[in-house]
Amino acid sequence: MVKKRRRIAMLYPFSALLARMKYITRWSLMHSTRAESLSEHTCDTALLAHLLCLIAKHYTGTPCRPEVVAVAALYHDAPEIITGDMPTPVKYHSPALRDAYKALETESVRSMAALLPAELAAELTPCMDGSVLTAEEHRLLKAADRLSALIKCTEEQRSGNHEFDAALTQQRAALLAMHCPEADWFLEHCLPCYTQNLDELTKP
Repeated sequence: MVKKRRRIAMLYPFSALLARMKYITRWSLMHSTRAESLSEHTCDTALLAHLLCLIAKHYTGTPCRPEVVAVAALYHDAPEIITGDMPTPVKYHSPALRDAYKALETESVRSMAALLPAELAAELTPCMDGSVLTAEEHRLLKAADRLSALIKCTEEQRSGNHEFDAALTQQRAALLAMHCPEADWFLEHCLPCYTQNLDELTKP
């Protein structure tokens, strides 16, 4: 009787590597009252990006694809699994550092895509490098990314942590400088709610 040779499945560690986003801590150079993981930031950014797209759809008329932007947001910081979360003051300290980090991100995307079958890599690479997005959609995703940071700063300040005072001012200024009407709508109608307590948030 001839024994059947056991088939060895090809393994692709892409998803397992993505799952490690929860071990990467953001704001690593600053004292935080509560640590924020890259996984948490990614989820928050995706939710905010989707909402900004809906604001665009219903109020400002900016053409966009909410579902595509939300998916791109889920992968927008995936390269940091390899590079780590480099603090913004370091990343943008000089043009040379900025360009070097950009090249590192590009290589990180390539390395992560290599952990998938070619067909899946071709689908996911545009989400990781942002090339799936139009200019308007990229602006909305960037605004959502900044909003996530602004909300973190707001929460830290509300907890009595003045370590984030300057960062809050910088993030708000950077967001306003984008001249993004969808983000402006969020700042007016949604951001103030982040300073409310649970009773205020759920009050009829």
